[in-house]
Amino acid sequence: MEHYKNIHIQLIKACKKGNRKAQTKLYSLYSKAMFNTAYRILNNVHEAEDAMQEAFIKAFNKLDTYSETVSFGAWLKKIVVNTSLDVLRKQKEFFENIDQYPDIQDDEQCLNEREITFEALKIRKAIMQLPVGYRIILSLYLLEGYDHDEISGILGITASTSRSQLTRAKKKLLNILQSHEAF
Repeated sequence: MEHYKNIHIQLIKACKKGNRKAQTKLYSLYSKAMFNTAYRILNNVHEAEDAMQEAFIKAFNKLDTYSETVSFGAWLKKIVVNTSLDVLRKQKEFFENIDQYPDIQDDEQCLNEREITFEALKIRKAIMQLPVGYRIILSLYLLEGYDHDEISGILGITASTSRSQLTRAKKKLLNILQSHEAF
């Protein structure tokens, strides 16, 4: 497998040697993006901060397992996503059966991306109103860039369940936006 050319490789090598200044620098480069990833999953500032901190600790402790076949950011994001999902599982808020949410009849016209022309802030507020399962799949797919096979591996569900839940999440999001519940 070809190695990914990481622009921060010298910094990562210094971190592997336990250099605290390098760790602080790496943290400052990635903390905002990783906080946003955790927040989109957890929908709570304090929990997102805690999950992000825990993920960085895990990453620094396991830095020797970073193989440079992917970007450091992608490797770290996976740790943040898994740590955030662990927080939800511990709270028992995590969906045991993702099909617990009411089924919304499939109507492709409702999913027309052009219908969602609201400002980013309104959409973000609406996303945070989604049920946990919907919010997680929507965030992982649309915002974090994972495909359905990756989501199925992360959440322990089938790829088809991920696809159907994404469709339902989009419809629910559209309903929230249209009903102005997000404001």
